[in-house]
Amino acid sequence: MTALPPDSLAAVPAARPPRRRFATLRTITALVLREMSTRYGRTPGGYLWAVLEPLAAILFLSVGFSLVIRNPSLGTSFLLFYATGYLPFGLYQSVSNAVARAIKFSRPLLRFPAVTWADAVLARFLLNSLTNIVVTLLLTGGILAVVDAHAMLNMPRILEALGLAMVLALGVGTLNCVLMGLYPLWDVAWAIITRPLFLASGVLFLYEDLPPLAQDVLWYNPLMHITGLMRTGFFPTYTAAYISPAYVIGTSLLLLALGVVLMGRYHRDILNR
Repeated sequence: MTALPPDSLAAVPAARPPRRRFATLRTITALVLREMSTRYGRTPGGYLWAVLEPLAAILFLSVGFSLVIRNPSLGTSFLLFYATGYLPFGLYQSVSNAVARAIKFSRPLLRFPAVTWADAVLARFLLNSLTNIVVTLLLTGGILAVVDAHAMLNMPRILEALGLAMVLALGVGTLNCVLMGLYPLWDVAWAIITRPLFLASGVLFLYEDLPPLAQDVLWYNPLMHITGLMRTGFFPTYTAAYISPAYVIGTSLLLLALGVVLMGRYHRDILNR
């Protein structure tokens, strides 16, 4: 067998390593499994606490307000009324906080080229969203099974409210992920700024029960639209004419776009801090 001349060897292109199929999906799945094991696998009770925590909050609100007022603003069940307000709010709060700390949580893994900041954000978003959706379905189903609330479920409305809460949480969380990475004090400042959000998001009351001035101000809170939309899925007599899904989507996408642009620009600076 004759040897090839040196010139012909130089002309042969080097073989490229095969690209892994579905690399992003594999990375996100690995990050999801990692968080499941670290967040829920090492805690006694695991996922049970994800159900017990909102259940305890709903019971506390129901028992407390039943001692002060005779009937809730909608229906006859305090449990169902406060559950329909608290659960979408809790979904937003849990997902947005998890996404905001995605870089901090996955910082050691982001040193590898195969893992990107988008993978870390999407992994925390998907896991916490699915967890809260399952918790919402379990608690509302349990309440409807125990309490005779005469509710007529409108599943498209319920799913729309949960979807809007997820999109809003992704937008707020992505933007906060950048701000907390660049300015660590923003974590504390954001916690202080949003402390009244529980009272200003329609969890404890209806938008229609507020005075006109409060309605004009709180209409710009996207969570007010989400909690109102959620309640229309359980109470057929409640119309909530003030709801604007387009406003919630527009606000969420604007925050998400701003967060993605800033994260693409400053994610290396955040990792090098």
